Amino acid sequence: MSDVLTPEPLTQEAFAPYGDVIEVSGAADKLINQGLCGRHHDLAKLDFGSGRAGISLFDAQARQFPYALDMMERHPDGSQAFVPLSGVPMLVSVADDLDGTPSTPRVFLSKPHQTVNIHRNIWHGVLAPVQKPGQYIVIDRIGDTPNLEEYFFLKPYIVELL
Repeated sequence: MSDVLTPEPLTQEAFAPYGDVIEVSGAADKLINQGLCGRHHDLAKLDFGSGRAGISLFDAQARQFPYALDMMERHPDGSQAFVPLSGVPMLVSVADDLDGTPSTPRVFLSKPHQTVNIHRNIWHGVLAPVQKPGQYIVIDRIGDTPNLEEYFFLKPYIVELL
């Protein structure tokens, strides 16, 4: 029997060991554009190592529940940010490193407006919109060297919503 994981709310405090939750909270740092736009400044630690920043669009298929989390990946040379465009929540699965493999994953459920930036070398699941397809801007490292490691679990974890 597979282990069952229940998503927890995505908060900056809970997600801090793995990356940044990017969302507006409180007043803007400053007003720009003749006072008509609030700037919430420098909300994530983007890291592209020896590469450069790239912006891509991802069209991701919806995940249904129970969802089998059978693989995680990490990017040793750069961070990866996911910016939702279609207002679809996503599962964000992350894990600590355990001697070169992911430990037991933690699973978060985003709100439709939340963006995440997963720090360099953090194990994470693939982009997983919840119950509807979603489109996302992905900001990550573009470079000449490989920047992807994958790990397939012998037995998938099962993610169930409460």
